[in-house]
Amino acid sequence: MSSDRMQRYGITVPLNAPLGEHPRLVRELTAAGYTDIWSAEVDGLDGFAPLTVAALADPGVRLGTAIVSPYTRGPATLAMSAASLAELAPGRFQLGIGSASQLIVESWNSAEFDRPYKRVRDTVRFLRAAFSGAKVTEEYETFSVRGFRLTRPPQVPPQILVAALREGMLRLAGREADGAIINWLSADDVRVVVPHVHAGGPGKEIVARIFVCPVDDPVLARSIGRRMITSYLNVPVYAEFHRWLGRGDVLKPMWDAWAAGDRKKALELVPDSLVDELLVHGSPERCRAQIQAYVDAGVTVPVLAVIDPRPDADPLEAALWLAPTA
Repeated sequence: MSSDRMQRYGITVPLNAPLGEHPRLVRELTAAGYTDIWSAEVDGLDGFAPLTVAALADPGVRLGTAIVSPYTRGPATLAMSAASLAELAPGRFQLGIGSASQLIVESWNSAEFDRPYKRVRDTVRFLRAAFSGAKVTEEYETFSVRGFRLTRPPQVPPQILVAALREGMLRLAGREADGAIINWLSADDVRVVVPHVHAGGPGKEIVARIFVCPVDDPVLARSIGRRMITSYLNVPVYAEFHRWLGRGDVLKPMWDAWAAGDRKKALELVPDSLVDELLVHGSPERCRAQIQAYVDAGVTVPVLAVIDPRPDADPLEAALWLAPTA
């Protein structure tokens, strides 16, 4: 992949290895050309610990959360966590926040998934104030903070990015944050979402998590893709995103089967063409070309979520196949 066309190139952590092994893995990844380590906080490790390990392993690597939710940490706790990492890696850390989903917020964390747009907006505004070192006493629309001050505000405040799907959150990301984090979309879809972010001003970051399965076996890759699509695109926020993108007719048969409880039928009703749009797969060379297509469409930081279906695969091998220097 041409280095003059892509200056940043990220990968998702944690990798399929104990966290204690990550310092070595991070150093190998950066030696191969990866510039960024981005965490994914869902149901495994939290969003900050793997980045702390990476920051200590390589003093030059860039770091980002993609994403942590303002529903699952209090405002002050979120500010302190971010400030800690910003102190450890000054100028190299970007804080990605996003509403997450009903499953994560309500079913797993016993919080109310209420007014996500306003909750994210209010959190961005609070974090801006907190990172400045100001004492914050504010009645936001979705929460209140009384008398909080970071006693160790970061000397270099982290950029704040917003995970965004549809128009409202995309425009919020461009207007009040430093850019957007996007996922579960094709390279062509990037051209639809990016103008909404840039409507808030030029120079906004566009970070895209891209699911990549570098195996030259389309049957296997599509089988993996179908399972992922049925798991994610039945989540209401993602279903609405793809309706907005114009895929309602394509996905309706799968959605109907899923709602009826027929999981097997739902898998069968995901067309190959949809898998091929949303999951990068094929030979490493073909995958790198598809990743470049996202960059050409407006992504500034591609962040790979590498899927290696081989039993007992080395946690780095597939990632190294996809490295810029490969």
